[in-house]
Parts: sequence; C-alpha cells; structure tokens
Amino acid sequence: MKFITNTQIYHEVTEKICLAEKFVWIGTADIKDMHLLYNGKVLSFLAVLNDLINKKTEVRLLHAKEPGPQFRKSFDKYPGLWSKMERQLCPRVHFKHIIIDGKFAYTGSANLTGAGLGMKNENHRNFEAGIITENLILVEQIMQQFDLVWMGYYCKKCKRKGYCDDPII
Repeated sequence: MKFITNTQIYHEVTEKICLAEKFVWIGTADIKDMHLLYNGKVLSFLAVLNDLINKKTEVRLLHAKEPGPQFRKSFDKYPGLWSKMERQLCPRVHFKHIIIDGKFAYTGSANLTGAGLGMKNENHRNFEAGIITENLILVEQIMQQFDLVWMGYYCKKCKRKGYCDDPII
C-alpha cells in the first residue's frame, strides 16, 4: 500500500489503467473530458478506454451525475464506448475508486477530471490524496463497495430516488 498525492496519482494510476487486461472499474463523483499520455500521444481518456475495450478489456464507469457537453462531444467520437462500456449513474456516489483486473486499486479524493486524475500542469491541478494497493484483501474490499452500488444493493431503501435520473433498480 502506498500513499500518493497530486501528480503521483496521475502517473501511478493512469499508467496502471493503460496496462489493464481484464477489466477497469471506475467510480467517481464528477466526470469531465480529461487527457493523458498514452502510447507516446496525448489523448482523451475516452480514447484510451475505447482502445482497452477494443482489446477486450471490460470497462465499468459509475458516476454521480451526467457529464458536461465537452465530455459528451468526446464520447460521441468512440462508438465502441456506446455499446460496450458499462455505465451507471448514482447521485449518491462520492467515492473515487479505480480497480484494475482485481489486482490493483486506487481509492482517494481525485475525480475523473483533468484537475483531479488527468494530465494537468502542477499549477492547475487540485490538491489530491489517495492510496494505491495491490493487497488483495484491500482490493477486494474496495471492489465490494463498488459492486454493491453497481448492483443496486442500496436502491430499494434509498431515500434519494427523486434525484436519480436513471435508477439502477
């Protein structure tokens, strides 16, 4: 387990995402069109996810609200995401988790935004903190929280259904 901050999060987490083989699960409160260095090029994170999907890596994205128009414009460029990326909305999601292949996990404060997890200049990014781990017990616990929300475990008793644009159940 390792405590990481700011640009360390960008480098250490996005490098692992780019190497995913089986699956990537991403949980975030906020989501924007962010960019990262991938195969020597600066690309939209959605291009990277699209490439992973084309390599048969499963991608799940769980987020709290609909992203803005710039994200949508970028999303529309990658038809593979439309049908193959699994996506759920839950207005109560505030955790920031990234789980890769069931062997690596990040949990912390960074949203899926340029100033959070993305490729931003040190002077333009948020002050973020989190942990990364390959400890399988901790990875499993992070996966379990993600999966319970993903599967709608809390939906039947949720008192915020009025705010849910696309209920899981």
